[in-house]
Amino acid sequence: MVTGGASPLVVFLVASAAVLIVLPISPASALPAGLPDIKPAFPNPWSAFKNLSGCHSGDERRGLAKLKEYLWHFGYIPEAAASGRFNDLFDADMELAIKTYQSNFGLGVTGELDVVTVTQMMAPRCGVADVVNGTSTMGNSSAVGLRGRGLFSYFPGSPKWSKKTLKYAIATSKTSINRATLSQVFARAFARWSAATMFHFTETASASDADITIGFHAGDHGDGKPFDGPLGTLAHAFAPTNGRLHLDATETWVANGDVTRASSAGAVDLESVAVHEIGHILGLGHSSVRDSIMYPTLKPRTKKVKLAADDVKGIQSLYKGNPNFVTP
Repeated sequence: MVTGGASPLVVFLVASAAVLIVLPISPASALPAGLPDIKPAFPNPWSAFKNLSGCHSGDERRGLAKLKEYLWHFGYIPEAAASGRFNDLFDADMELAIKTYQSNFGLGVTGELDVVTVTQMMAPRCGVADVVNGTSTMGNSSAVGLRGRGLFSYFPGSPKWSKKTLKYAIATSKTSINRATLSQVFARAFARWSAATMFHFTETASASDADITIGFHAGDHGDGKPFDGPLGTLAHAFAPTNGRLHLDATETWVANGDVTRASSAGAVDLESVAVHEIGHILGLGHSSVRDSIMYPTLKPRTKKVKLAADDVKGIQSLYKGNPNFVTP
């Protein structure tokens, strides 16, 4: 029997109330007890997403607003929800967006931020949206609430070039890579696509004379799609016949040698990214096939330059294929 002071029941109720008050304002760096921890292999603009592991519908957690902005940027949340006005509530729109994301990337469609989903979201990737004007540009036909096309995909309306000879120019070069090396890298990258098609690509010194312009930029560079620093969005390009291809100048680009043995953990293979972005320039959207060139993400120290069967089928369904090309 307790004599004097507060009763055990009162003490328990007071303690419980204190817990309820403290938990919602815990710092984003503190991972709630019992939730799986994720250790990013490399720091990037999305590393803080690891603190959201385990979140599901109805939760309110600091950092969810940033993840909503990420989903908005890549098309999973409608344009009507303006950037910068998101809150930290895991609502129904976010759950649908995550289900669509999981379906596009071939993950378990749970609508929750499980470890696999969060890890995928932190991967360096192309800045081109996966969903454009409400239509998935990734080819997973099971995408929740969206209409897929198959595995390879095109931009809405399937825009394409009407001519088969295209000139490209390396217009701006905010990079330490010398011009001769850049010319060699992009010549190889364009050759990957010309081998499978009837396209003929030639480099020109004049941007005004080019169908395709290539540039290295940092941060906001005037196209409404600012870069976000190392290992976030690596590059982006525009649908035909815009012809612009932009790469993030802040990346640790590897243009020569074996990128898999690079000294930097954040090394990115330039040719691999170039081949992917040229696919966009020609009209391909993203693919759900993990081994394809048009898959949206690329890990550091990875070389991925050979067109997969899905890439070849996609480009040859849009344009006339080279009859002498042997599909991998």
